[in-house]
Amino acid sequence: MLLLLAGLAGLGVIAVLLVIGPLNPFRTDTKDRSQPVLLKSLQDLSDYHAATANMQVVVDVEQDAKLLPSFIKGERTLFIAAGNVDAAVDFKALAKDPDAVKVSKDRRSVELTLPAPRLLEPQLDPDRSRVYDRDRGVLDRVEDALSDRPGDEQPLYQLAEDKLAAAAAADPKLLQTAERNTRSMLEGLLRGLGFENIKINFKAQSV
Repeated sequence: MLLLLAGLAGLGVIAVLLVIGPLNPFRTDTKDRSQPVLLKSLQDLSDYHAATANMQVVVDVEQDAKLLPSFIKGERTLFIAAGNVDAAVDFKALAKDPDAVKVSKDRRSVELTLPAPRLLEPQLDPDRSRVYDRDRGVLDRVEDALSDRPGDEQPLYQLAEDKLAAAAAADPKLLQTAERNTRSMLEGLLRGLGFENIKINFKAQSV
């Protein structure tokens, strides 16, 4: 009888250990595989277009023949070009640099180091770009009439894009505005994620 009671008690102890102990086959472990909220939010931004310059330029191109007067051989074109030049910040680089995002242990402070804003290729607006005036010599008119591509304006568009890019690069305000807008946007995003102390750095402009 005593052996039976001892056996039952032993089975009871084993049952309790199975239920509440590490041997419990129904016990579950929780593993948090969630993506870091901060880094994921920044990666979603990808190329952030932080500032846009609306620009207009008048392209004045003249082609003359050395030995012929302009009314026989020569051309002068006035082309009004309008378009945008954007300044953007590349957030994809944050995932490649382990030191780009520094978060304090209490998740109250964060420091970001971002690439410097860069100018993108100009985008001409065809609805606002047009040939304002074109004077051509007699021979040029005949050539246009016989050409497969009369009045080809592609060189004018290319020249206009080059001038818009040069004008944007010569004015530091566009990049400064992009930096300021990026900092303002990120501060709002990070405060929404619960950060109180925020520091945002930009790398030096590459030459």
